[in-house]
Formats: sequence, C-alpha cells, structure tokens
Amino acid sequence: MNGVSRRAFLGALAAAGAAWATRAWGGQSPRRPNIVLILADDLGFADIGCYGSEIPTPNLDALAAGGARFSHFRNAARCCPARASLLTGLWPHQAGVGHMASNARWSARYFINGWYAGDLRADTLTLAEALREAGYATWAVGKWDVTRWVDPAEKGFDGANWPCRRGFDHFYGKLQGADSYYRTASLIRDDAPIPGGREADPGYYFTRACADEAVARIRAHAPGKPFFLYFAPTAPHLPLQAPPEAIAPFRGKYDCGYEAIRDARLAKQKALGLIAPETPPQPLPAAWAKVRRKPFEARCMEIYAAQVAELDAAVGKIVRALREASALEETLIVFLSDNGACAEDTARNPPPPIPDGGPSTRCGYGKAWAAVSNTPFREYKHWVHEGGIATPAIFHWPAAIAPRADWVRAPCHLVDLMATLPDLTGHPLPCAGRQPPEGVSLLPLLLGGALPARRHPLLFEHEGNRALVEGDWKLVAKGPRGTWELYDLSADRNELHDLAKAHPERARRMAARWRAEAERTHILPSPFLPKAP
Repeated sequence: MNGVSRRAFLGALAAAGAAWATRAWGGQSPRRPNIVLILADDLGFADIGCYGSEIPTPNLDALAAGGARFSHFRNAARCCPARASLLTGLWPHQAGVGHMASNARWSARYFINGWYAGDLRADTLTLAEALREAGYATWAVGKWDVTRWVDPAEKGFDGANWPCRRGFDHFYGKLQGADSYYRTASLIRDDAPIPGGREADPGYYFTRACADEAVARIRAHAPGKPFFLYFAPTAPHLPLQAPPEAIAPFRGKYDCGYEAIRDARLAKQKALGLIAPETPPQPLPAAWAKVRRKPFEARCMEIYAAQVAELDAAVGKIVRALREASALEETLIVFLSDNGACAEDTARNPPPPIPDGGPSTRCGYGKAWAAVSNTPFREYKHWVHEGGIATPAIFHWPAAIAPRADWVRAPCHLVDLMATLPDLTGHPLPCAGRQPPEGVSLLPLLLGGALPARRHPLLFEHEGNRALVEGDWKLVAKGPRGTWELYDLSADRNELHDLAKAHPERARRMAARWRAEAERTHILPSPFLPKAP
C-alpha cells in the first residue's frame, strides 16, 4: 500500500468508524467503555462450562449468560503469534512474529526481513498505544511473549518491545513462556525485573498473583478516566501445578476416562446449541481401555481441571472488583484463548510418578486429554485445523450488549479487536507510519447487526500448517508438505470429510488465494515452506 492509498484507507476507516458509532449510539457521542481483555493460555474449545465442560466455571458462565457467545471465533494456533495478532490487529507475520519469540539467538534462525524475527515490528500499533492515545489508562498483567529480548545483560539487548515501551502504563508478569506457577523468579514489574521474583514465597501461585495485581489496579484507579486491562495469566498452560485445595474437588472425576468425558462434553455442546445435533464425536488418539497407568492419566486431568477452575476464580475476582468500583456496567469484558489445547508433553519418558500438582510437577496432561479439551475438533495447538484455532469467545458489556440466548456464528478473529477500537472510543487509530489493521469492527455484530464485509479472508500459517477460511469453506493442510484438504464447515465443522477431490476447482482457487494472501502478508518466503505448497 503506497503512501497516498494508505492515507486514503486510514481516513476512510476513521470516517466509517465515526459514522457507525454515531448510528450505533442513537446520534450521541459514543460511550468509551473500560476494556478488560482476558486471554487464557492453551485453553481448549470445550474447557469451560458454557462451551460444554464439566469443569465448574461459574464466573465465565455468568459473563456468557449476560453477554454474547461466539461459536466461530478463531486465534492464531500458538501463543506468540496469537498475542502478536491480538495486540496489533495484524496477521502474525506482518507483526514480526511469524513463528515464536523464544530468545534472540534462537529466533535469529528464522529471521527473514523482520517478518519472522520474533519481535514486534516498529511499524505496528498495539492496542495499548491506540487506547493510550484515546485517553485510557493501560495495564498489562501476566504473559507478554512478543519480544525476543528478555535479559538486559544480553549482548545487543533491545528492550523496545517491553510492555511499558509499547503503550502500557504498568506491567506485572513474565516476558516469555510459561514456567513454574510457584517458583517464578523471572518476574517483571513495569520496566524492570523484580529482584528474586517470588521464589522464596511459599504461598505464591502465579494465577492468583495475577488476579491480585489486576484487582489492585482497578481499586486504585481514579474515576473519570477509562482504563484498559490486558489480563493474560499462563493458566492452564503446562506444567500441571495447582494448590491442593483447588485439586480436591476433582478427585476421581476423571476415572471414567477419555471417551466418557468427550461424549459428555459433545452432548452438552449439542444441548447448548453450540454444535449441530448430527455432529459425530471426533476420533481420539488413545483408548482408555488400553491405558496402563490409569491413575496417572486421571490425576493429570484432575490437576488440569483445577488450573481451569483457578483461571475462572481469577476472572471472578476481577468482576467483583469492577462491581465494587461501580464500573461493571460500563466495562467491556472479552474472554479468549490464544490457541487450542496443547498436545505437547514433558517428563513422560521414563514414566514419572503420579503428579501431585506441586512445584516438582513438570508434565502436561498428554495428547488424549488435549483432544478431549478440543471437543469436537481435530488436532491441537500448533496446527490450524479447528482444534488448533477455535477459541471460546465471550463479550460482556451490560451498558451496550443485550444478553443473547443464541450463538454469534459469524467467523471472527483476534485481528478484529484492533479494528473495533474506533467504534468503542470515538477516536481514530493513530496509524501514521504503522501498518493498518487487517480486521473488521465487531461492534455492529455485538449490537445485533451484521459483521462488516472483509477485504481479505481469514488466513493461517504456523510451522508450515496453513489454512484459508472463506465463509463456510475452509482449505487446510497439515505440515509443510501436507496436501490441501477442503471442508464445508456448515455441514462438517469437525473436519472429518475432505471434499478436495469432490470440488477440485474450489480447492485450486482457494489454494491460489492462500498463496496470494501469504505473499501479501509476508508468510512467504518462509523458513518452513521452502517450496510452493
């Protein structure tokens, strides 16, 4: 996009946003809500109660009942790319995080003209920068994961993408990854490491500490100025660690095994109207009858469930703080997950002892339970089949969003949050010198209207896994050399019936469009796709 067309586009975007906001609010100036954006880590599509789970999540369920629930909201398949996309309103590669933001040396392996650098590009705009410009106080709590520079002592250190240098007034949490929930020594407050972290505190638990920090910010905030809270704790990412009192309610609950829990979740999803009644169960990678270490497997899921419950309890603390501050009515709360459930695992060979959820537990809950978490979808985090990219999505704003009994079924994506800001704030995005957002405003949809038309289809790529979504049709491939598969999601949401051979022209056309979009958004050239897919 050249300078003239970029300016024209940004001007049109601002004008359209202002015009819609005026109509949406009955000719009045748009109200500027507080915004609380909650991002779960490795949470599966079916892991909360209002999306089918048996895990009690009363706080999230209440937000869903009082707002809008989305059935077709998607993320970017993995933590770093998803966070980059959410924070900038761009596809991950455009934001500079085409793969991961592990560390400077490792990320250099994938560096291609900045698009795979593992660091937010300077020509990106973050949600916090946009909202600070619009007069918001801005706070981030939890996991950052969009910079490859973590250690100020590292040669060539560049901290330009630390949270407080990308629009946040305050930050508490971790710059990268998800380590121990207890022995968390690598903590940052604002723009500096916390000496000693919290490793010496026997009562420390990261999810609870993040909730306490968020609550403290809300309580200390002076009325009259809107605020943006980005709340991104690491729960329920591995390792499987949770306080004993959080695990206790789940003892014995998973002795019935994978199939029984999957089937119960699927039945509940159908009863909720989330999934079509004829949807079959997705295949599982293992059968419970053949599991030799059933007590080990059941305990893993017990601890995972406790981690989800702790996440819900953290949400409850935030909601109570908002209510006590008389701010809940005018606060937009958004809940999402960064990717599908995680099939990664550690410390399984040799077999570890049955985990207790304490600081010494390092394993995850394994591939079969991750499949259950993603019910009814195939695949997991990393992959871009629905199991990797479908997220629960809840929007709650009592002053504006009427409670909806139906599901919002329009296809939406993390990139849409940035494009929604002008409608929410009445302030145009300060995009001079920055890449314009890729998404569309969700406000018309939230207020009962239609989703604006997209200029580009939903696009996905991670480690050579790739997909394109156009309406009800999805083209998807697994791995760098995987062949294209084609699905009609209106009839086959869990991607069990490949129609590529039945509709070869559609598959070819969508593949060509994926390639054109991949070149436009800097997926290509790729270190994972050396040849044209």
